[in-house]
Amino acid sequence: MSAKSSPTPTSLTPAVLHRLVQEGRAPRLLDVRTPAEFRTAHIPGSYNVPLDTLREHRAELRSHLDEDVVLVCRSGGRATQAEQALAGAGLSNLRVLDGGMNAWEAVGAPVNRGPARWDMERQVRLVAGSVVLTTGLVGVLVPGVHLIGTAIGAGLTYAALSNSCAMGVLLSKLPYNRGPRADIRTVIAELRSTP
Repeated sequence: MSAKSSPTPTSLTPAVLHRLVQEGRAPRLLDVRTPAEFRTAHIPGSYNVPLDTLREHRAELRSHLDEDVVLVCRSGGRATQAEQALAGAGLSNLRVLDGGMNAWEAVGAPVNRGPARWDMERQVRLVAGSVVLTTGLVGVLVPGVHLIGTAIGAGLTYAALSNSCAMGVLLSKLPYNRGPRADIRTVIAELRSTP
């Protein structure tokens, strides 16, 4: 993960997006992270449409996204999934913020900040690491318990290969991560009211 990926034709670098924002030519910014992640830090002027909500209501969103749209998440993975979902609904004016919020903050671009929370990836590492450590230690005394840690390792491997994370989806359902629900009617009303 230390190697910097080169931008794809459907991505936009943070420096270019920052310049567009400064020039008053910012595209629509849809942040597909959880409401709690969005409240912690987001690009000013962006709209929070969590990935699950976006997938479920992509047809409704389609008619309100007739201009350039940049999809944002923590590092680019969820935004890429959102791009695929919206492209499947017939939208072609989509780009992904290359490197996501991590890259946006790295270039010193402006961020609206709220209460600090652990991001989803850090939570997944904590839970997975704790399960593996605990089952490894208990496995010394109870034969077979170590297989739970092996299953977690297999799940993490699959998550990396498929660019999805079942544990992250489950953790996003916890009250800590939910925050105020992103209501599709509210999002659409905001999209309509903003030029």
